[in-house]
Amino acid sequence: MSVADEITVLHEAHYGRLVATLTRVTRSLELAEDVVQDAFAKALTSWQDGDLPDEPVAWLARTARNAAIDRFRHDRLHRERLPELTHMTELESKTETDFTSHPALRDDMLRLIFTCCHPALRIDARLALTLKTICGLNTDEIARAFIVPEQTMAQRIVRAKQKIGLAGIAYRVPDSDELEERLPGVLAVIYLIFNESYLSSRSGSVRGRLADQAIGLGRTLCAVLPVYPEAKALLALMLLQHSRHLARFDETGTIVLLKDQDRTLWDRPRINEGVELINYVFEQGHGVGRYALQAAIASLHCQASTAANTDWAQIALLYAELAKIDPSPVIELNRAVAVGEAHGPEEAIAVLSGISESRAMQRYHLFHSTKAEMLLRLNREPEARTAFEKALSLASSDSEKRFLRERIDTID
Repeated sequence: MSVADEITVLHEAHYGRLVATLTRVTRSLELAEDVVQDAFAKALTSWQDGDLPDEPVAWLARTARNAAIDRFRHDRLHRERLPELTHMTELESKTETDFTSHPALRDDMLRLIFTCCHPALRIDARLALTLKTICGLNTDEIARAFIVPEQTMAQRIVRAKQKIGLAGIAYRVPDSDELEERLPGVLAVIYLIFNESYLSSRSGSVRGRLADQAIGLGRTLCAVLPVYPEAKALLALMLLQHSRHLARFDETGTIVLLKDQDRTLWDRPRINEGVELINYVFEQGHGVGRYALQAAIASLHCQASTAANTDWAQIALLYAELAKIDPSPVIELNRAVAVGEAHGPEEAIAVLSGISESRAMQRYHLFHSTKAEMLLRLNREPEARTAFEKALSLASSDSEKRFLRERIDTID
């Protein structure tokens, strides 16, 4: 592995933790990001001959701390922070090991996550700030992931940081009563980041990498909040869904339906970890939330040896439970698919009829393509073709459009 590759691995694993610690001691998120980025840039030149230090993370922490000290020495307003900066040595040595073993590092990371995901910020700002500050993605990468100009994304990030300062958003771990209220928002941000990855068929693209970033955030949250079952449930859900990513597209980039996927391409270690996590959540019996039910559904798909062996009746029941705690047309759409597989297309059409008046569903290509598939099974080809054409007009990604054109060609 080259020095640049080594530094990339360190950046992905430790960037957010270093920023979190420097933010606490400098009380400036912007300064913390600057000095940590500077430390990684210096590593590229200092280690270019392949002579890495024995403890590279400690070297990065120390270099970032020294850069912050230099800036504070030239700023009278911040000189009172110097004593705390100069006593970072204990944390420097701890960053090389599992950060969960040191309470200060654990709390620093938790503070940063809840700051970036604060409800006072717009959801797009929370997503951008989380990817920039915790995951260490640069502005260009985030802009490409969300298909917006780089300048637009840069302004979004700047405004989010300004909002933190102007609104007096505290860099702290919420109190226990507030923590439970704020956690769903944090989980939602992580899951939105994960779902962005599914908008791309190229696993190596920026969007494709977002799934790994979200899973990393999920692991971090489970480590710092081990008593919250929905954090484990979300991690299980992401692992189970991402286990199938290599089988989701063919060599042309066209979507491959779940029933047609090559199951030998599924990532068994991820599936085993996800199943173990969700089984643990259900065994604890602390109440089952939306992520737990979705993960249970995903686990049934992943554990089926063939499409024909899928327990669709159980999946339909789980979707019915999910609709009770999180009622939405999208949940009903998924339930319709399960009902169609378990009990036939006529019952699926009945479920779809119940959400057909929803504006969101009328604008959602998957609603129309699902309806088309059920109509095809009932040999109602003209209606199915019309529904497929509507889905095609609403689809956004090239892979989805290719798939829908192929389905229309099949009818023709």
